[in-house]
Amino acid sequence: MWFKKTKEPRLQKKVKIPEGLWVKCENCKEIVYRKEIDKNLKVCPKCNYHFRISAKERIKLLADDGSFMEFDADIVPVDPLNFEDTMSYPERIKENQKKSGLQEAVISGEALINGHHVVFAIMDFSFMGGSMGSVVGEKIMRSAEMVLEKKIPLISVASSGGARMQEGIFSLMQMAKVSAVIGRVKDNGIPYISVLADPTFGGVAASFAMLGDIIIAEPRSLIGFAGPRVIEQTMKQQLPDNFQRAEFLLEHGLIDMVVNREDLKETLTKIIGFLS
Repeated sequence: MWFKKTKEPRLQKKVKIPEGLWVKCENCKEIVYRKEIDKNLKVCPKCNYHFRISAKERIKLLADDGSFMEFDADIVPVDPLNFEDTMSYPERIKENQKKSGLQEAVISGEALINGHHVVFAIMDFSFMGGSMGSVVGEKIMRSAEMVLEKKIPLISVASSGGARMQEGIFSLMQMAKVSAVIGRVKDNGIPYISVLADPTFGGVAASFAMLGDIIIAEPRSLIGFAGPRVIEQTMKQQLPDNFQRAEFLLEHGLIDMVVNREDLKETLTKIIGFLS
């Protein structure tokens, strides 16, 4: 027999994989199962890269269950300059409120952290890049005034691209305002701990974020004032490897420690115990 009829190949059904099940790590470029990352506190199990988390996730991570009581939640920004780029400033605010589920780029409130009474001011990068406008400055100032009144520690968590351009000089004025009130906290011997998350830049880095009695950063967080590209163009020379990463800043004495997310609550508890 010269020829043999072969069976026609059966077409295989394509398996549809739902979107969002897998995440590509921005550091090691590995594809990781999203549930595995979520279970690991949004940290890559392959390389220890710390993904950004929301302010609400941060509160859940740091505050004792059910202890967080938010204050000043009803403060919302105005449009002092009638600013408009591709959309008006009020429209941009509404868009970011809808996207993030927050009124502004910072959440402040009282809480317990392993039984220690503290005030938190926690920024959220998902709201206009965590930019500091007049409301952010006001809420941080009120948080500082609260610890002055109650004589309890202040803990801030920064994650910001800097000052909010839509408010111009009103935004820049917040740097002086929050720095002054943090100075009063220090003068009264009240502990202030600053946690730096990825990224912390601009007017936030140049004010309250770098004024802590103890400054902690999450691993590989980008921290600085201007971005590396701007610095290279200004200096006309190549920057060192790992420049502006948390580990680089620790090596050069600009921060006090680099702490993994899973160890942050216990580390803060120990520091509060020492300083209090």
